[in-house]
Amino acid sequence: MVQRPIAVLGECVADAFADTAQPRPGELALRVLPGGGPANTAAALARLGTPTRFLGRISSDAFGALFRAHLASSGVDLSSVVAAREPSTMAIATLDEHGQAQYSFHAEATADWQWTDAELAAAFPQDAACLHTGSLALVRAPGGERVEELLTGARSSATVSIDPNVRPLLVDPAVYRARLARWCALADILRLSSDDLELLMPGVTPERACDAWHLAGVRLVVITLGGRGAVASLDGVRVFAPAPRAEVVDTIGAGDSFTAGLLHRLSRAGRLGGRLDDLTLEEVSDACEYAARVAALTCSVAGPNPPWAHQMESAPVATVR
Repeated sequence: MVQRPIAVLGECVADAFADTAQPRPGELALRVLPGGGPANTAAALARLGTPTRFLGRISSDAFGALFRAHLASSGVDLSSVVAAREPSTMAIATLDEHGQAQYSFHAEATADWQWTDAELAAAFPQDAACLHTGSLALVRAPGGERVEELLTGARSSATVSIDPNVRPLLVDPAVYRARLARWCALADILRLSSDDLELLMPGVTPERACDAWHLAGVRLVVITLGGRGAVASLDGVRVFAPAPRAEVVDTIGAGDSFTAGLLHRLSRAGRLGGRLDDLTLEEVSDACEYAARVAALTCSVAGPNPPWAHQMESAPVATVR
């Protein structure tokens, strides 16, 4: 069976970390890694062996060159990338004692959000089995509403996957809340973190949130719970996927890698390309446990550095319940 590609639409972000190894007096050295939720997901998908095309506007500046090299070396198809004149988006990251990253963004008038209707129409591959997007691409003007229009059209031939990836320092969570019902009507798959859930529906349990989002239209909801694993809900029937034991270096890109693992496994099962009509709860459980292993391996190394397919063969089995 020929595997149809997955298209991933969204931003590339230059993640800059303070390098304190050899500081000079009066200077702050920054170590820059290629990041951005959608770009991380695209790289992880391609490394796992899924044909992946990235739909993005990548700057011609030095960061843009870094993004292109990283995605291409991971096996991502860049033929739909727009060569943008605007600068790249940048985030200054600091890590806490648990390896969790906190960001300050530099994202005004940057390349990622300036989509035109013509650019989007030319970028989307008509043979894609799935279109995945989310994060800032869906909420930043002027491109956000245009991306929503693309999702509407893509539903005729592709499964739609959305990861809100709420960034409260850059966009008020109220903006996400106002659009979430529309996204649920467009999406077949909604993947988000427990942190996202708390920002979108404060105090609401994952089970109640899943029920609300099913009523809004989405069939499969997956909420990742960090080291506690993930809960998935298919049309209201729930399954829990445990997290493998892992030595955590940092958690950067873990959620993006989970999404990639989920989509990769569903693609291999032949379930992408429509409305998930034949998807079973057993397949959801399998995909989530595989995705948890992908995320665990990402956490075991520094930065958003997802595993390759051959590394998954010896990855830990999810046994922590």
